Amino acid sequence: MTPVEITRVLAEMRTLAAQASNQSAESASAPQVDFAALLTNSINRVNDLQKGAAAIASAYETGATDVGIAQVNIEVQKAGIALSAMTEVRNKLVQAYQEIMNMPL
Repeated sequence: MTPVEITRVLAEMRTLAAQASNQSAESASAPQVDFAALLTNSINRVNDLQKGAAAIASAYETGATDVGIAQVNIEVQKAGIALSAMTEVRNKLVQAYQEIMNMPL
């Protein structure tokens, strides 16, 4: 390699290093998500879906004219799917906790 080529390669390496440090600085400044708040919000949303499904089912059972059986089925299915998803998340969290606890020090 000639000195000119070496200088050019070094310049490219410096440019790439600068770009990498800028990207790491940008990723470090990304907003932090509070896991506890995210989990609490998710649980509250599932709870709201469950309450809403129960309310619509109760309204249908009492004979409300503005509630149809299709709407009741959809809301109950939404609540069931949300509860199943939340259960799977809980199972994965418990599994991860157990794996961490079983790690040797």
